[in-house]
Amino acid sequence: MRRIRRELSPRKRRQIRVRSKVYGTPERPRLNVFRSANHIYAQIIDDDKGFTLVAASTVEAPVKSELAAEDPKIAQAKKVGQVVAQRAKDKGITRVVFDRAGYLYHGRIKALADGAREAGLEF
Repeated sequence: MRRIRRELSPRKRRQIRVRSKVYGTPERPRLNVFRSANHIYAQIIDDDKGFTLVAASTVEAPVKSELAAEDPKIAQAKKVGQVVAQRAKDKGITRVVFDRAGYLYHGRIKALADGAREAGLEF
């Protein structure tokens, strides 16, 4: 196991460490974030059932239509956070556990979290 861990990227090691402590339950599901070079994705997951309850990303047509092409990525991330929070509230989810997936908490990850908090999610 140790040899395998050394071969992992620093982000993957952080992700494993965080996921060993962060777990989504039906009362408080997990808000997971994935960041690629061009897009950002957010999912609210119930780990007991292994089921995605709510999702939003910059790739979806409804979200993409609200974003201007020239919007900076941080503004796009904030919008995705607001959209995922609104969809969660529509399903009756108000409290979540934030899983940053090994990403450092700044930039787009922080913007998404701030957007979700502004829209009413508690974490």
